[in-house]
Amino acid sequence: MALSATQSADADNRRATLFALAAVLCWSTVASAFKLSLQYLSPLQLVTIASVVSTLFMAGVIVWRGHTAQVASAWRQSRGWFITLGFCNPFLYYLVLFNAYDLLPAQQAQPLNYTWGVVLALLSVPVLKQTLRRQDFVAGIVCYSGVLVIATQGNLSELRFEQPLGVALALLSTVIWACYWLLNTRIGGNAAVNLFLTFSCGLPWLAAAVWWQGGWQWPPLAGWVGAVYVGLFEMGIAFLLWQAALLHCDNTARISNYIYLSPPLSLLLIALLVGEHIHPATIAGLGLILLGVAIQQGLVRRLLLRRQAPLNK
Repeated sequence: MALSATQSADADNRRATLFALAAVLCWSTVASAFKLSLQYLSPLQLVTIASVVSTLFMAGVIVWRGHTAQVASAWRQSRGWFITLGFCNPFLYYLVLFNAYDLLPAQQAQPLNYTWGVVLALLSVPVLKQTLRRQDFVAGIVCYSGVLVIATQGNLSELRFEQPLGVALALLSTVIWACYWLLNTRIGGNAAVNLFLTFSCGLPWLAAAVWWQGGWQWPPLAGWVGAVYVGLFEMGIAFLLWQAALLHCDNTARISNYIYLSPPLSLLLIALLVGEHIHPATIAGLGLILLGVAIQQGLVRRLLLRRQAPLNK
């Protein structure tokens, strides 16, 4: 019986690993998809089409899982929060993010956006009244040192930004994303239902923005393909794969570490698919950002303790 339970746990962990790696692979492709799609679409067109696709996808998932009754219940309990969250994401977050990708090379926008985890920790202090740990402070310094390296392409002596607006938008997207997840902590319930309601509340904001810009301009087929891909994989499938990984694993920290594979894979795909020459400063800056995130997550401290343990014996 014990062996059977162990085998079952091992099988669950293997499934969790496959789900997590599949999610990371999806996320690794989206920076290239953003950049390629923006050759045919405006940022507003891209976020609008992708949001509609994601909303329809989540509606299908809810129906397939038999959770339709939870939609009305969740709306009655938290409609104010869903309206607020819908403004943050998809409307404001992706509009800011796609404009950053429109102005910056993908190799710069993607690592800068990746600092959102540290921003989340910093904003948790005033919003959730949490204590700022020393590792959060150190992580912030290390991460934003990486941001400076990427933004200046390694020219730290002059601190000259080639695209200051693009850098500002990429960093602003991390603040919006962190605020979205902090607000999201106020809502419990089914994740797919919450995402469906959030995106449904974001669509009117997008429709208003399209009307304000003079109406809808029909994009070419290549633009539609890219936007549908973003809607399915960035805003839909990857989310559900990651959720499945967390449900099947017995160690969340081990699964969460797979997310660190995404930025290096993303840079490789940016070079292969988008054709960007990866600047050495981007690799150095990304290394600092990943180090900062690892410090913030406590990975560096755990690694040092493991190395010290045999010495103490």
